[in-house]
Amino acid sequence: MSADKKLFIKTYGCQMNVYDSERMAEVLGGKGYTQTDTPDDADMILLNTCHIREKAAEKIYSELGRFKGLKAANPDLKIGVAGCVAQAEGEEIIKRQPMVDLVVGPQSYHRLPAMDDAIQTGAKALDIDFPEDDKFETLKKRKKGKRAPTAFLTVQEGCDKFCAFCVVPYTRGAEVSRPSDRVINEARELVESGVREITLLGQNVNAYNGHEGGLAGLIWALDKIDGLDRIRFTTSHPNDMDDVLIEAHGTCDKLMPYLHLPVQSGSDRILQAMNRKHTAEEYVRLIERIRDARPDLLLSGDFIVGFPGETDQDFEDTMELIRTVNYGQAYSFKYSTRPGTPAAEKPQLPEDVMSERLQALQALLKSQQIAAQDSMVGRTVKVLFEKKGREDGQLIGKSEYLHAIYADAPEDALGDIRDVYVAEAGPNSLAGRLVA
Repeated sequence: MSADKKLFIKTYGCQMNVYDSERMAEVLGGKGYTQTDTPDDADMILLNTCHIREKAAEKIYSELGRFKGLKAANPDLKIGVAGCVAQAEGEEIIKRQPMVDLVVGPQSYHRLPAMDDAIQTGAKALDIDFPEDDKFETLKKRKKGKRAPTAFLTVQEGCDKFCAFCVVPYTRGAEVSRPSDRVINEARELVESGVREITLLGQNVNAYNGHEGGLAGLIWALDKIDGLDRIRFTTSHPNDMDDVLIEAHGTCDKLMPYLHLPVQSGSDRILQAMNRKHTAEEYVRLIERIRDARPDLLLSGDFIVGFPGETDQDFEDTMELIRTVNYGQAYSFKYSTRPGTPAAEKPQLPEDVMSERLQALQALLKSQQIAAQDSMVGRTVKVLFEKKGREDGQLIGKSEYLHAIYADAPEDALGDIRDVYVAEAGPNSLAGRLVA
């Protein structure tokens, strides 16, 4: 095999998996791999998996089946499964799909070089430990070179909340925060490579404790980096939204007016069954405090419809919470069982009931999202242009509120933050023009 080998990574799920895929590509780059956009000419195929959605494992097995022809045509092709499905399924993946060469959990991908050495000899490699060695410290510095103007940066992993529906505590482990000096150094390196906006990532990012001031303290430390113009963070838990973080939303200019704060249900009875450890009223009061600090905040959330035991009244309580809070964006799903979680053992609601409720909930959320989009028309926003649009002379970027915006702009505006007048609103994006 040539020294210049090709690596194809397919990423599923959240932004943390996007970040992990970048780091896996970097560490395998040291073994002579360069990334390719297609599996057809790859020397290694790596599926970075997510276990949040329904039947996640079965979907990965189905995806692996599509690569059998490639493996038959090229016996030297190596195939790996990484991420949360790898952590949950472990050796079972290799048993069910013997063509898989390596299985690596989300806490062990810094060991990929040694695993690559093993599989090149024809051995199978499995590592789903929660190792004591810090993968981020082992990986050290990221590769230099020009980057896109936005980047993800993982600062916290794992979860101690043990919501009854969620597998994250079992696949990602306990909450761990990276030391702030390492995060700040990585942020500086990103900015030196052309990044102007960083999104801080964590399963419960606002539980971050690697800085004496918590997440707010880290944000203020990042605020001092010249050239870093925008800071965001996701995903947060209501119970970890402390006073100093709320205050930062009103006082830190670099912290963008967008917050993803999942609630999952508006029914206290269901929230208790979910082990969320907060009430609907406490969530609503928290939103009021955050909006007092930052009145123009655009709020995003998550909702699960049809959790075991959910009644018509429980569902109506959720709809009422949505009407009260008024979301600019949200994600919603029918409940689906996750093996090993407490809720998986409870009687499930009929599929038609869940589908009907989800349709009604999504219609309400969609109407709020459209209203939020429409409210931007006639306003001037600051857009960080990230890439070219489909039409000549058109660029695409994000506003402070994370709205996607199309505008006619010169190519040299890529990577810049420009004032854009919003002239038109669509359901999922805005159109505007540069303000001279």
